[in-house]
Amino acid sequence: MTTKKVVTITLNPALDLTGSLDSLNQGSVSLVKSGSLHAAGKGVNVAKVLSELGAEVTVTGFLGKDNPELFSQLFDDIDAHNAFVEVEGATRINVKLVEGNGKVSDINFPGVQVTQNDIERFEGTLFELAKHHDYFVIAGSLPQGVSPQLCATWIKKLHALDKKVLFDSSRAALAAGLEAQPWLIKPNDEELAEFVGRPLNNANECQQAAHELANKSIENIVVSMGEQGVMWLNKGQWLFAKPPTMKVVSTVGAGDTLVAGLCWGHMQGMDKDKLLRFSTALSALAVSQVGVGVPSQALLEQTISQVEVQPTIMSK
Repeated sequence: MTTKKVVTITLNPALDLTGSLDSLNQGSVSLVKSGSLHAAGKGVNVAKVLSELGAEVTVTGFLGKDNPELFSQLFDDIDAHNAFVEVEGATRINVKLVEGNGKVSDINFPGVQVTQNDIERFEGTLFELAKHHDYFVIAGSLPQGVSPQLCATWIKKLHALDKKVLFDSSRAALAAGLEAQPWLIKPNDEELAEFVGRPLNNANECQQAAHELANKSIENIVVSMGEQGVMWLNKGQWLFAKPPTMKVVSTVGAGDTLVAGLCWGHMQGMDKDKLLRFSTALSALAVSQVGVGVPSQALLEQTISQVEVQPTIMSK
């Protein structure tokens, strides 16, 4: 059964101030050649890509009352239903500095302060949406006032309602959320290493770490390793996708694009090989552009044909 309806949840959105410069001079003046300010946050990025793929997207989370304009404009542009809960204060501005060599420095601010009343309003919205939606993407960090345990409670409740929760976070939020049985997680190799508490130096070590997570009854574990590729563990079986070499413009949003591709592929009932090929190609194309979005269909098809997919067998 296929569906087009999906909810993306961004609990701690941000306005991204992105600047391009030759190189970052730490402790001194750096001259930015070009810049942009746009509505973002991991779940918002996922929503934009899903909408361009053809999904009927509802967006929710917490949004500051003082500066919602760029978000409202984006949601209109991508034809998403806006179910965000507005709270006191301003949505944070995060700074991303993109150097000529593709290196990105993120300066992330803490975000709005969420009250108990805000939480109750959000829960009302979330579980009303659960009556009519089966796919939920929870992506990004948590604002002040939302604990990792509270976020995990929402995942657990959605799981109990037989909803497919795709969860993409890090640090304490990831650790707590993993105990709540999300349907799909997508840590990158750095987030996975932080969770297991040891460095992961190659794909084999990432596989071993992912197997430790499989004991938590998470149906789909996807590990993104940048240009090295994407690994997917499902029902005890691994698939590995190797993307073609891309000219890297910016890696911002590549992980969010992968999540959107994985979500859309499942929503459309793609077989596993096609699904991983499609989402890997979509993510690979994301690094060749600034901002998230689906490029031309012809370019996507060309990139899909260049992705290598194979089973991976863990060496002992």
